[in-house]
Amino acid sequence: MEKLFSYGTLRSKQIQMQLFNKVLTGTKDQLLNHKLKSLQIEEEFGMADYVVAVPTEDATDPIHGIVYNISPSDLAKVDIFESNAYKRVEVTLKSGIIAWIYIES
Repeated sequence: MEKLFSYGTLRSKQIQMQLFNKVLTGTKDQLLNHKLKSLQIEEEFGMADYVVAVPTEDATDPIHGIVYNISPSDLAKVDIFESNAYKRVEVTLKSGIIAWIYIES
């Protein structure tokens, strides 16, 4: 199993059902030394507002989210779901868990 830290859209049960055909269960965690930045992405019907994680030097900049256990095939689905505005990287969360996240490319 892979660990995936989600701080945005992937926490939505509706999105999870569309991507994985199931609702994921996870645990709350934090990503330190990162903050959220507004991001506009062009979609089929116009521009949409999202957020993206960006690194900072300030340890008081945590991002709150949820870490999920997902299969490698489900992780591949997320790679397709995320736009070119994001890239997947491994990070160590506050709990010590090593997980994948999508940050600004």
